[in-house]
Amino acid sequence: LCLAVPPQIVNISSDITVNEGSSVTLMCLAFGRPEPTVTWRHLSGKGHGFVSEDEYLEITGITRDQSGEYECSAVNDVAVPDVRKVKVTVNYPPYISNAKNTGASVGQKGILQCEASAVPVAEFQWFKEDTRLANGLEGVRIESKGRLSTLTFFNVSEKDYGNYTCVATNKLGNTNASIILYGPGAVHDSGNAASRVAAGFCLWATLLARLLLDF
Repeated sequence: LCLAVPPQIVNISSDITVNEGSSVTLMCLAFGRPEPTVTWRHLSGKGHGFVSEDEYLEITGITRDQSGEYECSAVNDVAVPDVRKVKVTVNYPPYISNAKNTGASVGQKGILQCEASAVPVAEFQWFKEDTRLANGLEGVRIESKGRLSTLTFFNVSEKDYGNYTCVATNKLGNTNASIILYGPGAVHDSGNAASRVAAGFCLWATLLARLLLDF
């Protein structure tokens, strides 16, 4: 007579860090009598996604969405399942998800923000034209924490207006975004000025046509 033996996971993959696009194989070996069924699940933020009914889980071309914890369960109905977890970290190059142009008046505080997703977390640099900005110089402060970097002007002057570049870098690559600090109404004034010129021209053309008709 064979005695029933509760399921037990005897060997499982260690936590692993891989680059996006790599292939990954996770292993979960279990013992028990009767022989346990082994199941893998991805414990994602979107709920528990069923993955595989096998001791080996193969992921080809892993994506950043497939990072997180993977749970292995060994079940044979003799006792409660044996459950273990493996953490998979997927590295990927920076992607700037938020960078908006900002307006500020002379003498006021101005803040430019740059947000980038990346694993490992990105390091940020700020440039104006080809000049790299340094923290504390010329009345600016650079603060980078996690995914967000801010460039703060404590007392905006005319020379501060213009185009800035935020560069986000990690060991897999870098990306950049252009952000403009502009004065109040600067973006709108140019359009209004153009429309005023056009309106003036139309008025002049109408008056000229009437004069010609009178003759």
